[in-house]
Amino acid sequence: MKIYSWNVNGIRAVHKKNLFLPFIEKHRPDVLCLQETKAQQDQSEVVLPDYKEYWYSAEKPGYSGTSIFTKENPISIVNGFPKDIIEKFQVSGDIYGDPNKEGRVIAAEFAKFFVVTVYTPNAKDDLSRVSLRHKQWDPAFLAYVKQLEKKKPVIFTGDLNVAHTEDDLARPKPNKGKKGFTEEEREGFQNFINAGFVDTFRIFTKGNGHYTWWTHFANARARNVGWRIDYMLVSKSLKNKVKSAKIHADVMGSDHCPVSIELDSI
Repeated sequence: MKIYSWNVNGIRAVHKKNLFLPFIEKHRPDVLCLQETKAQQDQSEVVLPDYKEYWYSAEKPGYSGTSIFTKENPISIVNGFPKDIIEKFQVSGDIYGDPNKEGRVIAAEFAKFFVVTVYTPNAKDDLSRVSLRHKQWDPAFLAYVKQLEKKKPVIFTGDLNVAHTEDDLARPKPNKGKKGFTEEEREGFQNFINAGFVDTFRIFTKGNGHYTWWTHFANARARNVGWRIDYMLVSKSLKNKVKSAKIHADVMGSDHCPVSIELDSI
């Protein structure tokens, strides 16, 4: 089974560039998780007859949003955090709005595991959303996937908006303490690892130079001055089922590129 994730930075924009369908035809994912769709389902012109589509769009037009496209019918789909998680971690919003209304999390239940896609809130240049990340969002998301894991193993993937270690961005020293590389955000990611989830890419590939996002400025992508902020993590019980984990830096159309894993039959 091939599971892919891609922050498309606007599905309509990628489709208009004639880059989305060729990606699907070449890679043929069994499950495709998208972030930053920036559209309602009825606004998308993408037609994929082999897939069921599940969308969770932001209330604000043209903003955020996630979706899951899958060849196999899921047992269930849940949009957003459950009420008990929201209340426990007081995920209620900030000056930018309520993250529960921004279409940021979808969980799809399959026979042997859950697939969860997430678009984690950006900390902002002035770090004004770090507090939301550190005190509310990251703890709530971890509690949610651990809650799901009590039922069956979990694969969670998406744009987590953080570089975990210095190997995960081209220029760690000048970016230390800046959005995406603050101690608080990195701690939030480390907590996933401490809780037993496995960063699948690092099973197979060590070191730096492997990135999933590049700024549009200064020809950064061509020079590979990037960040690895898109991930695929799995429950420890699935680690030995992961045959490969890849970054598809050759796939164009967004400022992010897709990431994927291939699983043995479970």
